[in-house]
Amino acid sequence: MHRILAHATPRNVVVWSVLDTELAARAALRPAPLSIVDVGGGTGGMAVPLAEAGHHVTVVDTSPNALAGLTRRATEAGVADRITALQGDADDLAQVVPADGADLVLCHNVLEMVDDPDRATRSIAAVTRPGGAVSVLVANRASAVLARALGGHLRLAREILDDPDGRAGTRDTLSRRFELSGITGLVEAAGLAVEQVHGVRVLADLVPGGSDTEGATADALRDFELATAARLPYRDIASQLHLLARRPVTED
Repeated sequence: MHRILAHATPRNVVVWSVLDTELAARAALRPAPLSIVDVGGGTGGMAVPLAEAGHHVTVVDTSPNALAGLTRRATEAGVADRITALQGDADDLAQVVPADGADLVLCHNVLEMVDDPDRATRSIAAVTRPGGAVSVLVANRASAVLARALGGHLRLAREILDDPDGRAGTRDTLSRRFELSGITGLVEAAGLAVEQVHGVRVLADLVPGGSDTEGATADALRDFELATAARLPYRDIASQLHLLARRPVTED
């Protein structure tokens, strides 16, 4: 098992697997630490393991409390010298992160909350180095509809189904949910080329205790998530959609 995959749970094994493959491919081309930007990275659930793997990670988050937690976590893990914490948001990322400088940008659970997802995605693309990759993780509207309906909350399910942004009324904690065509179009409009699409948490949210399972059960659930992540129709009803996109290298 590769080092970062040691951190994988059934809920996030697909994302870690995709990132592990990307990092291994980059290492084969240039065996040096990568410059990674984690947008909305909070307390470092992704950043610290990536720093432990030897990479330099800049976490940009709107919450000073989350960034303080990140600093403590990085210090405890012995990787504080490889992590930079910056306060900012996705819409104005270029104001805090240099353009064209990141080998990999993570944008996980962010586009559901920002004021302008188009501006945020373009900002993320702008700080990505030509040839660099962008990892995007968003809430899936289809899964939210099915989960509410199966739970007997048909009114909420219908609201998410019919609302233009996939919201369940004004009290919804998310500003929007995505369908695959919508998030793909958003990423491509920012000038990025989508290379991979996976479903995340196809089954992990449905199995009782799925987020806390251990041992053989957790191994089986991780294997199931990996087996179904790219397979239709399972991919399209997962709780989240994960895209790996790349900023094209333009010829002068």
